[in-house]
Amino acid sequence: MTYPSFREPRSVRLALPFLLVVLAVLLSACGGHKQARVQVPPPPSISQPPAPSAPTTATPETPPAEDAKEDEKIEVPAGAKAVFEETGMSSWYGAPYHNRRGSNGEVYNMHAMTAAHRTLPLGSIVRVTNVKTGHSAIVRITDRGPFVEGRILDLSLAAAKAVDIYQPGVARVHLEVLRTPAPLEAGGRWAVQIGSFSDEKGARELVDHLQRRYHTAKVLHFSSPTGDWWVRIRVLDDDRGRAETLARETATEEGSVFLVRLD
Repeated sequence: MTYPSFREPRSVRLALPFLLVVLAVLLSACGGHKQARVQVPPPPSISQPPAPSAPTTATPETPPAEDAKEDEKIEVPAGAKAVFEETGMSSWYGAPYHNRRGSNGEVYNMHAMTAAHRTLPLGSIVRVTNVKTGHSAIVRITDRGPFVEGRILDLSLAAAKAVDIYQPGVARVHLEVLRTPAPLEAGGRWAVQIGSFSDEKGARELVDHLQRRYHTAKVLHFSSPTGDWWVRIRVLDDDRGRAETLARETATEEGSVFLVRLD
């Protein structure tokens, strides 16, 4: 079967090229440059206050506490003679203890002329002389320490600078006790201090052991500003003889044993 052939009208054949040209122009126009859209954040709300700034960290030069006696002048009678003398190594302590309560109840001020000693009565007045340089200073005993074997005195920062211990950190000194508020050889309240322990677990284990061994003693543990741990044993009546006996009988694998006067 033969189908009749189809033949496009002449008008359609003439219009087709024109339509193709128009279509090409329109397509090229659509492919032109598009403007970029930028996401602009909205302005901050005026009803919200600005975020607070991060807190600052205190520096070692923290101003002294109100009850610290930085400008205290220590009076020593002319020609005062030493009632006790001692020679040994001294160190100094500063920023971690600054503005904290000392053993005498005052706030420790590292800019005042003070010192720590394990057994001299609190409030004693002492002349400290650097054996090597000869420089000396008068200090007041306000705290307990040093709890380091082989050392007899811990000076404040100001006192350490006065006797040339600030830079080396440790130096040999000669102590002359010029005045004491209480007798050196009689009375007093005494205890035993053991440490330091690197973690609380060791301190707690020793506390448990000592409490089972010494039923009449009061045993406690506490942390220092530098992060180590200490154990203190208060014997019955804070008696010196009992404390000395306990100190001789006690030994630990970690830390040293020190006899300490509490008053």
